[in-house]
Amino acid sequence: MRIMTCNLNGIRSATTKGFWDWATPQKADVMCLQEVRAAHMHIPEQVLALKKYYQFWQLGNRPGYSGVGILCKEEPKKVFTEFGHKVFDEEGRFLHLELEKLNVISLYLPSGSSGELRQNIKFECLEAFFAYLKKIKRNKKPFVICGDFNIAHTNADIKNWKSNQKNSGFLPEERQWMSDVIDDLGYVDAFRAIHPDKVEYTWWSNRGRARENNVGWRIDYHLVSPALKSRLKSIEIYRDKFFSDHAPQTLVIQSK
Repeated sequence: MRIMTCNLNGIRSATTKGFWDWATPQKADVMCLQEVRAAHMHIPEQVLALKKYYQFWQLGNRPGYSGVGILCKEEPKKVFTEFGHKVFDEEGRFLHLELEKLNVISLYLPSGSSGELRQNIKFECLEAFFAYLKKIKRNKKPFVICGDFNIAHTNADIKNWKSNQKNSGFLPEERQWMSDVIDDLGYVDAFRAIHPDKVEYTWWSNRGRARENNVGWRIDYHLVSPALKSRLKSIEIYRDKFFSDHAPQTLVIQSK
């Protein structure tokens, strides 16, 4: 199974930059999208015309802000659009499909870079999502949680780690949260499981020449249940063309 994730930084913008011209031939079984930034009526026709995919969107209440989606070749058994937390639900940050053999989530955790208020909201969301991860760990059907976590976990996941230790996305508390999810709850960072020492990024600031100089952060993840670890076959971050300030990432999971 091929599961792709990408923060589009606006589905209309990514479409004009050729995202779907690239993505459709990739033949992903599941595409998890974040930061859709569009109302239902503004989803591009090129996307709606992808008849091979069932499409699900949780776009939130504020037009042009946040929003997640999942395109899936398999018709899901169940679709969950509500997380049960005001920020997740009102801002469109969570979408969960239960498929025949596994669960897939498209997740967009908040950024705290705009100031103390949003950073506190981010911490609140991290606490709520940790409790959720702890609860679903008991589910017999494994999970693949895809998306923009807005956290670089280790020094290897960010170019300028020394100068960013007091910045949102690389705060000690955020990094510890990721460690607790992996070490205490047992979830697997698929990229690190396949590439333990590889230095590669998924997001670059629009400031300066960050992209040209590869001054990036790895903040987009496939986080999977422990039961899937032995079935992780490959994972690739695509950087040949840029459709967003984030790069698409595709995980291949072997069938049983």
